[in-house]
Amino acid sequence: MSDTLTPVPDPRRSTALAADLDAADFRSEPLRRLWGEEEDDALARGMREPILRAIAGDDGVLATLGRLLVLGMPQLAGPVASALPHLGVDGLVALGLARIHGDHVVPTALLRPQSFVDADGIGEWWIASDLDEVALDGALPADHVLGVGGASRTLAEIIMPIEVDRALDLGTGCGIQALLVARHAGAVVATDISARALAYAELNAQLNGVSNIEFRLGSMFEPVDGEAFDLIVSNPPFVITPRAEGVPEYEYRDGGLVGDALVEQFLRAVPSFLTPGGVAQLLGNWESRGAQRELTGRVGLDRLSSWVPGELDLWVIQREELSPLAYAELWIRDGGTTPRDSSFTPLLSAWLDDFAARGVTAVGFGYILVRRPTASAPGAPLRRLERLSQHVSNVGGALRSGLLAHDQIVDGLPSTLFTAPDVTEARHLLPGNDDPSIIELRQGGGFARTITVDPALAAFVGACDGDLTVMQIVAALADLFEVPLVDLWADLEPRIRQLVLDGLLVTGE
Repeated sequence: MSDTLTPVPDPRRSTALAADLDAADFRSEPLRRLWGEEEDDALARGMREPILRAIAGDDGVLATLGRLLVLGMPQLAGPVASALPHLGVDGLVALGLARIHGDHVVPTALLRPQSFVDADGIGEWWIASDLDEVALDGALPADHVLGVGGASRTLAEIIMPIEVDRALDLGTGCGIQALLVARHAGAVVATDISARALAYAELNAQLNGVSNIEFRLGSMFEPVDGEAFDLIVSNPPFVITPRAEGVPEYEYRDGGLVGDALVEQFLRAVPSFLTPGGVAQLLGNWESRGAQRELTGRVGLDRLSSWVPGELDLWVIQREELSPLAYAELWIRDGGTTPRDSSFTPLLSAWLDDFAARGVTAVGFGYILVRRPTASAPGAPLRRLERLSQHVSNVGGALRSGLLAHDQIVDGLPSTLFTAPDVTEARHLLPGNDDPSIIELRQGGGFARTITVDPALAAFVGACDGDLTVMQIVAALADLFEVPLVDLWADLEPRIRQLVLDGLLVTGE
């Protein structure tokens, strides 16, 4: 049994708890060494038994805190008191993270170390959240406050590493994004519709010594009405959920609207809350409706694009697309319900009926970036809608570079270009043939793009080392291939521009 308590942030007690965790070396790597890497990986898949076997009989401080706070298991009060000399058992209870039952301390929350990497290097925080389905041994309550999950880590990876004066984390949850943004912002406002989530977020800020975050309760943009921000980040409750009796409405993932209306509402409203040049980044789902199966991804992206005014920059990257059945099963299981449970089939029927009522043929998921132009911004806005399924790295840096490249070439290509250092070339030849049938340029980082090019474009990229200008290279190629310069330039120019936007060619600035 587990209580659904609300944490009680308290600076003095949070500082004491942080001191105890620090003294115990309660961090990711020491814990992995304690119980083993394979066992640690098993916990991420919902299995705690391997860890329990690895630390069986170990009553040391780290093992005690691991069972209590990482696994969410009751522990004898004596060892817990020894592990928390500054805070004490009563202090842990006062913070709303545990209760006393007989001679045991029963955790009512998880508290886990969470490592991160950003432009300043590698770091780690302690993040408190509600007990998960492993600790609860069942379905999650509707007001569950999620810890650092896959979506949280994804959003953290795509946020551009930029210094800003004011930032907003809309739908902060346990506060992980607010903590990340606070490292590069003068001030951060973190909002959520859940008072329990805000309590966790404030507690986590205190635990980690972060003081430039203000926490506000309310739905969507209501708590910041009339304000503007240089950066807005959001992992909103975008999961499409049937509005039907018997379907749980989890606060951490369900915004209470029909279909993908919450993402639409966010995108229609966000321009008013951005400063000139300000950027909004979020994760989201969007529906494809009434389209042939092979066209659904494009239809969904076009629907999303219609929600953002044409004068704003918009960059959408669809990472995956699920059928209604696959989507329904994913999120029913996410709530802790499996096909073994009697409620699984009614929930599945509710989801499929909901999708059918709107003619939904697929649901896309991905990254959304919106930028409000400055008054002096030249040229046409960036409108880029693409589907990328391959592994990506340093997405935040790649997005920042892509926006910069757009700004640099919006009025024309620069005089000199350079081949990016992570670009390689692959040539495919038929046996016995010296001329390649396929030439590919491959990007080692960022979006890991592979682009098929012809010999002229491949030769152009190969010559971009700074010795010759763009037009000198094109003129030389026109002579080499014996084609009119004007014709070759008309063919190459748009493709060169695309390679700059993709990051395979850079300006050197």
